[in-house]
Amino acid sequence: MQSTINRRIITATLAGAFLCGPNALVQAQGQYDRARNLVARTLSDLRRASRLEQGSRERERYANAERHLSQFDRELSRNRFDKDKLDSAIDDVNNVVERNTLDPRSRDNLRQDLSDLRRLRETRGASY
Repeated sequence: MQSTINRRIITATLAGAFLCGPNALVQAQGQYDRARNLVARTLSDLRRASRLEQGSRERERYANAERHLSQFDRELSRNRFDKDKLDSAIDDVNNVVERNTLDPRSRDNLRQDLSDLRRLRETRGASY
């Protein structure tokens, strides 16, 4: 009788772990999906805007923004929110917007990206 009860408890525990385990893994993987989509959109907008680059200083600003966004995204892929890397990326994108030659649409897109990145920073990705 006791061994039957123990076996049922073990079976129920294993079944619960099996059923909850994949769901927990999916939740963890998707924790920062929206933030990663924002980073991808911003990188795409930067690449589109860079077609008008004029010189080495402008190229350097794009490279800095892309590098810091990529570093921030790498941490997100590991389920880590690195505020310092996000701060650097925001500063770099802002430098592109303020100092580089941009067409109006690219400037508007990057300003929207900046606004969304700042909101992401405020919420640490929780409700973005």
